[in-house]
Amino acid sequence: MVTLTEQAADKVKSMLSDSEDAGLRIVIKPGGCSGFSYGLALDERKPNDIAIIQHGVSVFVDAENERLVDGAQIDYLDDLSGTGFSIHNPNAISTCGCGSSFRTKEDAGQPGSCD
Repeated sequence: MVTLTEQAADKVKSMLSDSEDAGLRIVIKPGGCSGFSYGLALDERKPNDIAIIQHGVSVFVDAENERLVDGAQIDYLDDLSGTGFSIHNPNAISTCGCGSSFRTKEDAGQPGSCD
C-alpha cells in the first residue's frame, strides 16, 4: 500500500475540516503523456476503496488501481524549488517531466496530452 510521510500527513490534517470520515484520496486515471495521471483529493471512503491510516490520516485508493501505486510514498515539500505534494512510485518505469504522469511495466495506460 501507499505510505504517507509525516510532513504530508501534517499538511492533509491542516486542510481537512472537522470531518472524521474524510481523508486523502489517491486518484489514478488514464491519460497524461506517460499513460496514467495521478491526482490527490480530500474525500470520504467509498465502498470499493482500500483504506489505511498513516500518522492519523486516512488514505484511500480504489481497489482496482491499488496495484499501480502499491509501495508509493506521498510527501509534502516546501522548499526553494516549490511547494506541494510529491509521489514517489516504485512501480513507475517511465514518468513525464511534470511528475504527474507515469506508466508501469505491466500497464501502459492511455498516453495523451498533458493538458
